[in-house]
Amino acid sequence: MKKILTLLAGLLMAGAALAQTPEEIVNRMDEVLDKQPQDRLAMTMDLKIPIIGTISSRTYSLGDKFRIEGAVKDKTVITWIDGDTEWTYDQEKNEVVIKKRDPEKTNEATEGKDDMKMFEKITEGYDVTLEKETEEAWYFLCKKAKTNKKKDDPKKMNLAVQKGTFMPLSISAKMNGVTITMRDLAFDVTEADVTFDASRYPGVTIKDER
Repeated sequence: MKKILTLLAGLLMAGAALAQTPEEIVNRMDEVLDKQPQDRLAMTMDLKIPIIGTISSRTYSLGDKFRIEGAVKDKTVITWIDGDTEWTYDQEKNEVVIKKRDPEKTNEATEGKDDMKMFEKITEGYDVTLEKETEEAWYFLCKKAKTNKKKDDPKKMNLAVQKGTFMPLSISAKMNGVTITMRDLAFDVTEADVTFDASRYPGVTIKDER
């Protein structure tokens, strides 16, 4: 019995040594993200809008090139952006329209990268608590701290971090009545992911309106 108690005590001490605070886990997440390529990112964004429902899109970025996939009224639309040129594919029509992009809208393509900042230094200005834990992930509630005077910061955010890799699984926040969720991050984007290739769309009609 004494040996069993000694063994249990040892296991409890080892478990205590491995215990991590929410801040430590999120800081590890920051370190992992800092090591990822800074010029490429794939991410899915969900917008939950009252009455309308949830709208999802996935963005791939590589340098200044982007591909954005989304569904509009049950139709799949894919847009490729390279500088001031954009290609828009309508799945229903099997048609691609090439246009010059409005310079004022060009910067909108970088919003996905800006949204990534929600994952950076999330403990700054927020009180982080562990809501639940599974074998695969930690789930945190991040409440805006009283010392955080930034008006644009949401009052609270929900963050999920994968165990083992410390990669963020998702982050969500409610702003102006719309719940925004960013999930399924990946950093293995290639040139083929962000470049329109007509050979991938048999029979596609191309309209060049530049």
